[in-house]
Parts: sequence; C-alpha cells; structure tokens
Amino acid sequence: MVSAQSSNLGKTYSLLMIKSFLIWTFTLAVCLLVVGFPLVFLMATVGCLLSIVLQSVMPVSAVLVVAGALIMFNVMAVVFAAGVLTIKGIHPQEVRWLNWLHGEADQTQTSVYAACPLTCEIKM
Repeated sequence: MVSAQSSNLGKTYSLLMIKSFLIWTFTLAVCLLVVGFPLVFLMATVGCLLSIVLQSVMPVSAVLVVAGALIMFNVMAVVFAAGVLTIKGIHPQEVRWLNWLHGEADQTQTSVYAACPLTCEIKM
C-alpha cells in the first residue's frame, strides 16, 4: 500500500515537473520573440556579418551553418533557462508578472471613460 502511494506521488511530481518545464519553455520562447526583438535583430546582424566572413572559408554552406548555429543557440538558451527554472522549483503560477498566462485578470486597472471628467461633475 505504501509503495503504491509513493509510486503515484513520484508520477504526479514528475508530471508536474514536465508541465512546469513545458510552460516555462513556451513562456520564454514567446518572451524572446516579443520582448527580445532588438536582441534578435542584433543576432541577425551579427549572423549576416559572420556569414560574409565565413563565405571565403566555406563558400557553399556558410549561410546555412551560421543560420543553424543562431537558431540552435536560441533554442538551447530557452531550453536551458526553462530547465534551470524548473530544477530550482520556481513554478509559473508563483511568478507575479505571468498573470496573463493563467488567465487571471489584473484587478488594479479600472476603466476610465474619456467623457467622465467632463460630465461626472455636472449637477442639475
């Protein structure tokens, strides 16, 4: 009985770790694409210059090698960061700025209508 319960706990924990890793991978990839656009632009510029330099050494596959290396670098950085966050036990539900990820509404923002300052104070 005890071994069956510990087996279920181990499976549950491993599923939670896998879920946390996949959520972190998705979140970091989206953040890299959206927020890290200047970084991506800089990497593309460096990649172009590097492929021009490598063109003299390997004329056929310089662009392919540089593009593959840059894509692999980005993928490995996202996977490594997601792995570190998962191993440290930081779950996406605990992060305050990820409320958009699990559908929680931000209660601090209220709607202010443009006409309200003009009409709210009028008393007849």
